[in-house]
Amino acid sequence: MNNFNIKEEVFGNTNFQLDHSAQVIFVADLFVEDYIGGAELTSEALISESPLKVQKIKSQNVTLEILNKHVDKFWIFGNFAALNPQLIPSIIGNLRYSVLEYDYKYCRYRSPEKHQSSTGATCDCHEQINGKLISAFYHGAECMWWMSEDQKSHYASLFPFLLNKPSIVLSSVFDKKTLGTIRALREGILESNEDRKGWVVLGSESWIKGFKEAKQWCEDNKKVADVLWNLPYEETLARMSSAEGFVYLPLGKDTCPRMIIEAKLLGCKLHLNDNVQHSKEEWFATDDISSIEEYLYAASDLFWNGIKAVMDYKPTISGYTTTYNCVKQNYPFVESIKSMLGFCDEVCIVDGGSTDETLEVLNQLSAEDSRVKVKIVKKDWSHPRFAVFDGAQKAEARSICTKDFLWQMDSDEVVHEKDYQKISDLVKKFPKGVDLLALHVIEYWGSVEKVRVDVNPWKCRLSRNNKNITHGIPKDQRKFDSEGRLISAGSDGCDYIYSDSFERVPFVSFYTKEVDSARQHALIGNKDALPAYENWLNSVVENIPGVHHYSWYDLERKIHTYKNYWSKHWTSLFDQTQEDTSENNKFFGRPWSQVTDTDIKELATKMKNELGGWIFHSMINFSKPTPSIKIKSGSPEIMKGWTSKMEEV
Repeated sequence: MNNFNIKEEVFGNTNFQLDHSAQVIFVADLFVEDYIGGAELTSEALISESPLKVQKIKSQNVTLEILNKHVDKFWIFGNFAALNPQLIPSIIGNLRYSVLEYDYKYCRYRSPEKHQSSTGATCDCHEQINGKLISAFYHGAECMWWMSEDQKSHYASLFPFLLNKPSIVLSSVFDKKTLGTIRALREGILESNEDRKGWVVLGSESWIKGFKEAKQWCEDNKKVADVLWNLPYEETLARMSSAEGFVYLPLGKDTCPRMIIEAKLLGCKLHLNDNVQHSKEEWFATDDISSIEEYLYAASDLFWNGIKAVMDYKPTISGYTTTYNCVKQNYPFVESIKSMLGFCDEVCIVDGGSTDETLEVLNQLSAEDSRVKVKIVKKDWSHPRFAVFDGAQKAEARSICTKDFLWQMDSDEVVHEKDYQKISDLVKKFPKGVDLLALHVIEYWGSVEKVRVDVNPWKCRLSRNNKNITHGIPKDQRKFDSEGRLISAGSDGCDYIYSDSFERVPFVSFYTKEVDSARQHALIGNKDALPAYENWLNSVVENIPGVHHYSWYDLERKIHTYKNYWSKHWTSLFDQTQEDTSENNKFFGRPWSQVTDTDIKELATKMKNELGGWIFHSMINFSKPTPSIKIKSGSPEIMKGWTSKMEEV
């Protein structure tokens, strides 16, 4: 059996790194090493000014393997026409990324005007598969960066949901060296008092750039056209610095053409049309060149501060639990709450009206740490359907949580100290499109030396704070008794369900059919399956956060609970009365009324020593002992005092 690794199974394999020290991966079709274009120069300016270590990768070279191996990095996507579109769902589902949108990639022509010119039909790409895929890709980004306000508004008119997340207009970006060069050229021309001659025309043959229209304008207005194309960047700047003006008449929306900014900074007059989308923005539509420079000098910092903000984003976590007479029942509820405080921003507790010292202890915890929030919701525990209240109390505790993610725990469950950071890391990489995760449970039997194999090692545990998610009986198991009171047809009443439909909330789990098969084979005596399952679970514990469950640690207490409580609970929940008969007592094979405290103590000792677990749907059988395994990392440090006290008792 292969060892389980959550980063491989859920988030991708991160063992191999092309550059282990890179913090950001920047994807583009081309970089300045390949082509000196406006988008490439802006990308290079951002990369060169980055306070983080950036690794470049061409979009055509991105593979699923590379995505998997760099899933722990932050990704930035510039132009990505050469990206395999089949990778986009994987990117959306697994990466943390931002998009720098230079044009209109939802359109297959990257320009709605060019689309109409080429096809004779109005662009409807936003309604087609490509447009929907691109909009989903952008919606999955941590933040969107635009080149102009008009571009952002155009996207918002087609895909209004894109504005539900950080959406920032950046403009073209210049590194500080280039801005210094432009200033020196401008000041040199001013000092020389030379006459500026000619009107620059961009010589691009690209339809959208409007070369013929710009050249015709020069002819119509008796201007000398200085056509610039495919020149070294430094020469292009020098030619513009001595030109009288720049004419640019694109045939479609051009978001923030870099040469227009350069021309204005170099002192050129400008003749533009409305397709130059940034031309009327406040930062550009001024005659104060120094204020334009200030804006541009700040652009790279604006970008990287935004990227760092989303990279360093620490989702908040609420822990929640319920209590009722926990002191009387010897539950480790204090340890449970304190373990949640190791990683939670708040811990919300609903107490059902305890009549022992539980409330006093909770109030003391709240006084010591303001993150502990206690609410009392008294229930009539003598009600015929009191068992339904268990899920209702959990739902109440969940409803008062205020943070981004929610961690649910029962009052006899504890998180290991080694898992605090794992949980914080996990919520940062919580799978997109998923509301609920199932994580491992270490179920002790009589001591920390025995971990049960006979029960499923998982439980739904971590979820988004979706207000439509609650706890209760799912739709397919909701029944009503003869008096119209809610009962269950099988659920324990605490399932994760949607409050508006009672449907079950789908969840993601690390547990597979293959692993369950190995566990089942271990239970029937397969000598190879048991160590394989043990190794697998130890690997899970090493890689994934989970919970240590102490319900069956104190076996004597557990048997007493079966005797005094569980038959009443099942009767209440399922409306199935259990008579006190020999057949219904799977511990002793005789009525509970005939079982003494001494009997219970002796059986608890025998169960602890001779069994590794037992599900009491069938009569206990010491001739076929259930196997157990051991967890190498050990039990939580916080539980040592409680377990020592139990041993003394």
